[in-house]
Amino acid sequence: MAKKSDTTSAGKGGEKQPGRLKQIGMVAKVVHQQSPRTIPLAIGIALVIFAVFVGIGIWTGSWIIWPLTGLPIAFLVGFIMFTRAAQKVQYKMLEGRLGGGMAILENMRGNWVVDPGVAANKQMDVVHRVVGRPGVILVGEGDPGRLRGLIAGEKKRVARVANDTPIYDFKVGNGEDQVPVSKLQRTLVKLPRNLDKSGTAELTYRLKALPAAMQLPKGPMPKGAKLPKGMRGKAG
Repeated sequence: MAKKSDTTSAGKGGEKQPGRLKQIGMVAKVVHQQSPRTIPLAIGIALVIFAVFVGIGIWTGSWIIWPLTGLPIAFLVGFIMFTRAAQKVQYKMLEGRLGGGMAILENMRGNWVVDPGVAANKQMDVVHRVVGRPGVILVGEGDPGRLRGLIAGEKKRVARVANDTPIYDFKVGNGEDQVPVSKLQRTLVKLPRNLDKSGTAELTYRLKALPAAMQLPKGPMPKGAKLPKGMRGKAG
């Protein structure tokens, strides 16, 4: 899972995370609500696979080996179907929502350091900064036109310490020159690896030395607007 910047995770150490089984149960409930056929289908396919192995065991006379071999395979296939369905449901729920891109970034696997909401404006357009093996990646959520200026400003700030490190930028959305939420993680993972682990760590250290940008402007927020989770501690 991606690492949050220290500045956004401070003060959250006391939060108790639900156990693994409870998390799976919560996900299963959401998947069932959004796609009622998925879980029964996954269970059904797993049972069919297990039955095939049992049948082979009966046919060959190996009553123990084949069923024992088929059980983990059946479970694995069913679980893969479930996790893929859960991912699709997640993308569907996040599509078009403020903070949907940030949710994907913070749950990416691998050595990614995410700074959510490094820049924002009164209209709640937001830019997140990600550091990884490709270099620096700026991900914008909001109106493409307004994001252009926000991203350009953050690029200038990052360039002060990034030296020759590549700086990529993407806008989350379904329009032209935008990346859908469902393809955001895949897009970042496919970027070339320009840094090794030590280079990534050094870049992260240099970026922490940057003076904090004004993430939120003064004045009231738009009615009904909600801050992404990672930015709620920064307003004020």
